Amino acid sequence: MNLPPVHIAIMQPAGYVHSLGFLDQARYFRYQFRRMGATVTISKNRLREDAVNFVFGAHLGFPAEWTRRHACVFVNLEQLGHGGAKVSADYLNLLRRNAVCDYDADNIPAYLDPAGDAADIPLVPFAHAPYLQGETSAPLESRPIDLLFFGSMNPRRRAFLDQVEAAGFSVSAFDSPVYGAERDAFIRQAKAVVNCHFYETSRFEQARAFQCLSLGTPVISERTERTRPGPAFEDAVFWLDTKDPAAFFRQQFNTPAFFDAARGKLAAFTRYDPIEAYADLLAFAAGFHQAHGKTRGTEPWRPARVNLGSGKDYKPGWLNIDILERAEPDLVLDLGQPVPLPLDAPTCRGGHVRLEAGSLELVYANNVLEHVPDLPLLMTNVLALLKEGGQFMIEVPYEHSPTAWQDPTHLRALNENSWLYYTDWFWYLGWFDHRFEIAEFKWLDLQLKPCAKEQAAFMKLSLRKIPTTLRERTLARTMRADFGGIESDDFWGEDIPADEVAPSEAASI
Repeated sequence: MNLPPVHIAIMQPAGYVHSLGFLDQARYFRYQFRRMGATVTISKNRLREDAVNFVFGAHLGFPAEWTRRHACVFVNLEQLGHGGAKVSADYLNLLRRNAVCDYDADNIPAYLDPAGDAADIPLVPFAHAPYLQGETSAPLESRPIDLLFFGSMNPRRRAFLDQVEAAGFSVSAFDSPVYGAERDAFIRQAKAVVNCHFYETSRFEQARAFQCLSLGTPVISERTERTRPGPAFEDAVFWLDTKDPAAFFRQQFNTPAFFDAARGKLAAFTRYDPIEAYADLLAFAAGFHQAHGKTRGTEPWRPARVNLGSGKDYKPGWLNIDILERAEPDLVLDLGQPVPLPLDAPTCRGGHVRLEAGSLELVYANNVLEHVPDLPLLMTNVLALLKEGGQFMIEVPYEHSPTAWQDPTHLRALNENSWLYYTDWFWYLGWFDHRFEIAEFKWLDLQLKPCAKEQAAFMKLSLRKIPTTLRERTLARTMRADFGGIESDDFWGEDIPADEVAPSEAASI
């Protein structure tokens, strides 16, 4: 099989910490695909045009138009259907119209196209992750945490955990979200992790349990009549009686028999290998990637929206430009330097982009302009790129706020008069046919909420590109060092040989 590169993208809205919870499953996918010889990369919010993209967390927001340029397989980890997670219609439509893989067959009816076949949706379980066995954990009997719970809390889970604690054991939980290696360190210190269902659908949380079991920590879980955990977990998890879940803790937990049974269950978990399911998924993805390549076309991307920045400010679906490669932009470009237009350039993730004069609808710069050495040149380039009516949305620190100079890379402070050269005095910058006007202006406080000028920490404004008027162009010719350009004096725009000119005309010339 000719394997395409595989790229795993985790969607994370700005500042949304819970997207870190997808790292466990993303690493597991990477492990399985690498076993079969695939080249795999992982990133946040970014897709590759030269790879098949497995997308985690698309329910948090995903630009549907991205699927035209990128081959995407959406990984659904949400419990869907009646009694499950409340997801948007946009997310269900995204699953319905695109390639999907799932961990539980009971989710599929919620998004299956009426003309579709559920058998066409690849199902992949989570199971033993050998890469998590690197550290030697303490023996179960000597671990300092009796029971650990992690995950979102709701009344259903709270009631369940109250029953457990009524049996005489304290359940430890985090007082703020913790993920990755920092959370895993606590899992390794627990005698067991308690699992209970968040939704009435009661689908087994295998995406969480596999991590704990692979780390060498037993899992004790609720199980209802609707819970179908899959073969890897049947003999690997301690299942509780739903009629009296606390009985297990009163009678069995923290006894020599429990620890002996736990070691047997952890050993059983290591024996299940879902390699065939992931091989089938990779074959499915390779075929999908090949078919997508035939329909996506070869034309370069002509974006309508540009974000001047990347890193944590990356905007999915936009062209993200940054001067720093380590910020992982779509395009490394400095608009504070001369930029010939049109510009054709390869992107950082296997695509090609074309920027043309008068092509953009929107440019966004969040706390960028205070860093730019040649701000007039950047403003000139943005003006050239925007179409008439296009807007340049800007957020910058206000000069009288401590935010103005707190960053050592700040080169300037700005106030409400900092925009006059781009609106009223445009001729100083060599502009003639177009200028900016202020379409919107707000003062923002430290929490980025609108406020009075006296409480302002930031300015937020929108500059709209407009054509200059006849009066403004006349004023520009008057005020500029030159005349703003003089039309050619060629005869009717052509060079006419002297012997073709009538004598009277030649005399006047």
